[in-house]
Amino acid sequence: MKASFVLKGHIVWCDTPDHIQTVPHGYLVCEDGLCAGVFQEIPQRYQSLPFKDYSGRLVLPALYDMHLHAPQFAYRGLGMDLELIDWLQAYAFPEEAKYQDLDYAGRAYRAFTEALKTSFTARFCCFATLHTPASLLLAEYLEASGLQGYVGKLNMDRNAPEDLCELSADRAAEDSEAWIQAMQERFTRIKPIITPRFVPSCSDALMARLEKLKDKYVVPVQSHLSETHDEIAWVKRLSPGIKHYAEAYDRYGMLDNAIMAHVVYPEDAEIELLRMRGTMVAHCPSSNANLRSGIAPVRRLLSAGVKMGLGSDVAGGESIDMLRIVTNTVQFSKLYWRMVEPSEPALTFPEVFYMATKGGGSFFGKCGSFEEGYMLDALVLDDTKLRTTVDLTVPQRLERALYLSGDLKLVQKFVDGQPIL
Repeated sequence: MKASFVLKGHIVWCDTPDHIQTVPHGYLVCEDGLCAGVFQEIPQRYQSLPFKDYSGRLVLPALYDMHLHAPQFAYRGLGMDLELIDWLQAYAFPEEAKYQDLDYAGRAYRAFTEALKTSFTARFCCFATLHTPASLLLAEYLEASGLQGYVGKLNMDRNAPEDLCELSADRAAEDSEAWIQAMQERFTRIKPIITPRFVPSCSDALMARLEKLKDKYVVPVQSHLSETHDEIAWVKRLSPGIKHYAEAYDRYGMLDNAIMAHVVYPEDAEIELLRMRGTMVAHCPSSNANLRSGIAPVRRLLSAGVKMGLGSDVAGGESIDMLRIVTNTVQFSKLYWRMVEPSEPALTFPEVFYMATKGGGSFFGKCGSFEEGYMLDALVLDDTKLRTTVDLTVPQRLERALYLSGDLKLVQKFVDGQPIL
């Protein structure tokens, strides 16, 4: 049986994108790992539950990182003056080749796991490398951490260094199938996700085989989509006859139950296809800026009904701090409104907080809110170091905390009702 308890604090969450709910000095009830509700006073039926007193602290849903690269964590903050393809050649590919060495992979993935465990992230979708033993080791560390999410063994068979390409599409599919089987047998918190890096590095033959694995084992997909102008032109040369980049995935069923990162330059027909397929877009503002990709039209995607979450995209993004990703999203949306498309209003803070919590959380099930029946993923934040003479409301304290996250103290993090710090 999962944990049951009552947690006291300034409770704050979003159940809709346009409003932040708050219950100052409130009580959040967890029953068998699920939210039973938020109350101003503890209902009689819950008064015998264990009590956790976080009076004066902010209690909010934990955040969800919908796109990051675990093997890139070691060199985050480097090469931020390069564009995407040059950055991959200079940093990503040389680093990922090191994960053939399981000792190196162990040291790097331990550091990544320890950092993610003590971050504001509860659940995630991350890329590993094509090396099966190292990818399983990453999953092992993450499983033990108490976090939950998806790990993807990378797939590439073209347009990448020789030591990072599978020998053939058949061999790649065999390795991926063995990895999926091992993941499903060994782990419960960490699950497999089909991971073609992107269309330029995956042949049609490989994509066709990955589609069969997706259907056979009923696992989701993650990849990259429409990140740069050069990438989009490259895809159209490699896949003659497609109407747009997304179609190169859709012809292999890769947009269903999928997360596509970036989507900086979508065509109207592409947006409609993403909506129809129910694809979630992982918006990665830090990476889009660092690697000169551009500013994604998030408002246009949301208005069209496309599902949206947020991603750190480490190490294209320099930090796994998802609170910063929230504020970066708000800031860059204002630049998009001012400099690109004045007819598309900038995003509001509640809208983006929703994307980081309930919006992205929907990929994992009923996650990201304190509504009844939702899995209890929560952060307890101490913002007392953020000194001020202003009398702030709880929503104002939340907004200020996210913008000044470097001075926050993470007191506790709950994942599926379990404290993990």
